[in-house]
Amino acid sequence: MISPRLTPRLIATSAALAVLVTASGCARNKSKGDTPYIARDVNTLYTAAKTRLDHNDFRTAAALFDEVERQHPYSVWARRAELMSAYSYYLGRDYNKSIDSAQRFLSIHPGNKDAPYAYYLIALDYYEQISDVTRDQKITQQALDSLGELIRRYPETRYAADARLKIDLVRDHLAGKEMEIGRFYQRRSQWLASVIRFRKVIDEYDSTTHTPEALERLTESYLALGIPEEAKKAAAVLGANYPGSKWYERAYKLMQKHPAA
Repeated sequence: MISPRLTPRLIATSAALAVLVTASGCARNKSKGDTPYIARDVNTLYTAAKTRLDHNDFRTAAALFDEVERQHPYSVWARRAELMSAYSYYLGRDYNKSIDSAQRFLSIHPGNKDAPYAYYLIALDYYEQISDVTRDQKITQQALDSLGELIRRYPETRYAADARLKIDLVRDHLAGKEMEIGRFYQRRSQWLASVIRFRKVIDEYDSTTHTPEALERLTESYLALGIPEEAKKAAAVLGANYPGSKWYERAYKLMQKHPAA
């Protein structure tokens, strides 16, 4: 999977402490049954979280950023910590928690200047989970939807530019899944089912690398169904767009053996 090259434009606190302290307050009541609560000032918490992040301790960093939001919900640091928490979870490959944190940020601060990055981070969380074409492609579709949402909302951002590149790869992946299913039906001589899959590649993913093969296999399936005219049309489109491909050579030979009336 391609790793993201962009990092969030978030600023760590300028009031960095020379020594991290574990607590600046005391447990309020240590009697039996009470939950200990250690109050810490926002600078201490945020700096501790940033330090953990810098040391690649992503899980602890995310927990500390969450604590900033919990203990100081109305501070300016809380807003930053929400997105830094999402980023930390992403780096730690806890994608579901990263999505939750980024979505919470957007629900509370929809017009914030860092909203484009939050949308980008959600898309990356899905994108990083894309599996091979032999498995269910729900996550792949979610990645495509999230990338498209980012481009729709913030088309001029650098995040959208990267999203456009990733969309091409996602679409190729989805087309590959349709091809895998179509070939499965062909092997079982379920020609109508294979036609549906190959047509989907041509109609919805025509700019992907799978289109030439889809057209050739569509030619095969139409011939097997006894519809040579439709096979001729598929082969003609293949010849017009990919005349030098091996797939056109195969389709041409097939049509020579089964000329349309």
